[in-house]
Amino acid sequence: MAFSFARTPDIRFGSKTSCELPEVVARYGTRILLITGGESLSKSGRLWYFNQTLTDHGMNVSIFSVAGEPSPNIVDEAVSKYYSEGIQVVVAIGGGSVLDAGKAISAMLPTGESVVDYLEGIGTKSHNGIKIPFVAIPTTSGTGSECTKNAVISRVGPGGFKKSLRHDNFVPDVALVDPELMLGCPKHITAACAMDAFSQLFESFVSTQAHAMTDALAYSGLQQMVKNMLPAYDHGSTDLQARIGIAYGAMQSGITLANVGLCVTHGFASSIGGMYTIPHGVICARILPAAVEITIRQLKRSKLESPEAEEMLYKHAIVAQLITGNNSADIDLVNEQMVQKIYDWVNYMQIPALGEFGITEANFENIASVTSCKNNPVHLNNSHLCEILAKSL
Repeated sequence: MAFSFARTPDIRFGSKTSCELPEVVARYGTRILLITGGESLSKSGRLWYFNQTLTDHGMNVSIFSVAGEPSPNIVDEAVSKYYSEGIQVVVAIGGGSVLDAGKAISAMLPTGESVVDYLEGIGTKSHNGIKIPFVAIPTTSGTGSECTKNAVISRVGPGGFKKSLRHDNFVPDVALVDPELMLGCPKHITAACAMDAFSQLFESFVSTQAHAMTDALAYSGLQQMVKNMLPAYDHGSTDLQARIGIAYGAMQSGITLANVGLCVTHGFASSIGGMYTIPHGVICARILPAAVEITIRQLKRSKLESPEAEEMLYKHAIVAQLITGNNSADIDLVNEQMVQKIYDWVNYMQIPALGEFGITEANFENIASVTSCKNNPVHLNNSHLCEILAKSL
């Protein structure tokens, strides 16, 4: 057995860990740039609380708001505004988009340059990894960005893209994962984020790059997601234990994806996300059951010629047994039941179909042509990808 494992942040997980923020930022200085989302943190009163708490501890706080998924323009605006302000630490409090924005801003502040120049597949420059210290505080349970080394940056529309700014040094210095901050998360956001985290754990577990250590972490996260996802959706404003469970799962999904990559569901999330204004978690939720269904079918067709396909079907069945509670040795049966269960989850949580955002059959080939199947347990051609899209409308 041989593998490598990427470093993680200094993780502080549990209720009220966000109260440790003044102590944490004091390691780095007193000039703070606080990145928040559009309105939710402010409306909840928590923005005032964090700002006041830091100020009471002698910190000088500047606040920058990010609405929606971070674009190059948003990152560049923040860098231009604060480049000469002597910022000593960047703190991002919010969902995955806010954390990605904060991560990118902390990386680009020392350069003063446009983030576009450093995006994978877009820019021509390599980042040296020098950043402003960065603290991540998630308020949703989705992307696991609090534990990853990449920031996803999007430009939506014709010629659009969804690409990463990535470096080993961009892993947050500290992650304060406080499930109490997630109690007020609306149901539709809880649902989409939870399915994003679930898909990341699932894809990490069956990734062609997976190994024993990531399998253990992904399975641990899957256990918590399966147990707590629907309770968090149904009773998320009061059920702290459910919030703790999905916060843990999301965190683990960030750690595992950073080490072994993801599969075709997130390939679609990248391609569709660059073309349409659709929440990332909604794309993942709608694509995942169809992607798993078609992947399992193709693995079954290739298992006679490929021992690896047989092993991958077995790994799917391990997750299937967890999801369905059926410990049958009939791999085909439990995998079939799992696919239906995931479809049922998506429908129960009322996650909108992709067709509601303007995607039609006429768009399938264009989307499929730029969708990656990297790390997927079996190769899927454009016909398979179009079939997945058809099942996701």
